[in-house]
Amino acid sequence: MQGTYNLSLVALSVVVAVFVSFISLKLAARVSNSRGVLAVLWLIGGALAMGSGIWSMHFIGMLAFSLPIPMSYDVDRTLISLVIAITISGFALALASRPKFTLRHLLGGGVLMGAGICAMHYSGMSAVQIVPMITYETDLVLASIAIAIGASLVALWLSFWLRSRSTWLATFAALGGAIVMGSAISGMHYTAMAASRFASDAYCIGKVDANSNSWLVITVSLVAFGLLTITSILLFYDAHLQTTRRYARQLQRANARLRHAAMHDALTGLPNRLLFAKRLRQAIARVERQGGRFALMMVDLDRFKEVNDSLGHAAGDALLSEVARRLKGLICQTDTLARIGGDEFVLLLNGILDMNDAENAVRKVLEHFGKPFKAGTREIHAYLSIGISIFPDDAIEAETLFKRADKAMYFAKKIGGNTVQFSAPLGKVLARERLVPFRQVVR
Repeated sequence: MQGTYNLSLVALSVVVAVFVSFISLKLAARVSNSRGVLAVLWLIGGALAMGSGIWSMHFIGMLAFSLPIPMSYDVDRTLISLVIAITISGFALALASRPKFTLRHLLGGGVLMGAGICAMHYSGMSAVQIVPMITYETDLVLASIAIAIGASLVALWLSFWLRSRSTWLATFAALGGAIVMGSAISGMHYTAMAASRFASDAYCIGKVDANSNSWLVITVSLVAFGLLTITSILLFYDAHLQTTRRYARQLQRANARLRHAAMHDALTGLPNRLLFAKRLRQAIARVERQGGRFALMMVDLDRFKEVNDSLGHAAGDALLSEVARRLKGLICQTDTLARIGGDEFVLLLNGILDMNDAENAVRKVLEHFGKPFKAGTREIHAYLSIGISIFPDDAIEAETLFKRADKAMYFAKKIGGNTVQFSAPLGKVLARERLVPFRQVVR
């Protein structure tokens, strides 16, 4: 017995197959980018939408086929084929969302998916209530299985390749892949239908209602397109939210870079004068609450201009970077090192109890600067002029404390360089520029 096809329904089934394929690729990418409960929800919802879409394509294709005799379908077996479709879809989405995807996963998953699609189709065909039962031509059945496995391999590979891409090119690639996949799924279905053989004396044993079949086509089509449309809207909205979140993260990173650039020195990466002033105010507030002392150490490189003039600015920059690295290696995490000028650095040393602690800190600096620096193939000996003030002994205001350390450093430089000068509190000793050399250390 020969059957005929309603070409309009055939075209509708192909459109559904392509639509399902496109949504499936998008769903696979969304599940792979989700974590925790959200990933589970997308997996369940995606399996329902994708499975229903695949099943509806298969069922519309079956309804497009008609025989000279009336046809009816067993509800239980039809629903079983739907469950198989949903299960296959859940498996496919779970497999495509794996963090690692090897050739073994691709081949194994493709075979299992292809077998599942065939199981859905042939279980759906078994729902046709006809006697004698449908028989099949072996060669065409094998061909349909091969097409199903091939379509599954393409689907898994595309879903893995596209899941980390969100460009317009990837969208066009997904559309092209959906057309290939949809055509392959349709080809599998109609190859399997061509494998079906109906006896010439076959007759329907179920209740037949032509109007019911027409309404069934309409209902299945509307439900399928409804589910797929809702899923596509959710995917579009979610993609919009992801894009918005991505732009927000990029803006946050850009703002963080701008804040960092505004508060740090471009050459050495150290805090600049602005950030150091903030840290200084914080240190003063902490000592006022908890008691104690801290030292402010101004460091200036002697004869730095000569290095720039004789060896070039590249050598000067290399020297500044190395000085910053050595100074940074001397301080604790609670201390602060900043570059506040061309060759000027300042250290805020917390936990200083008395003058001896400050002198020990200076001695550590001088010891580490005894070794020469390298600028290309040449060695440079860097000498320092250091000025130190102590809070609250030398001043109780940030600006005054900073100025006294700065003046002490310039006084050290003025009296010969390569010198350490400690500041004295105003009113105690009256010396040149209200400064007195409590300790003078020369290398």
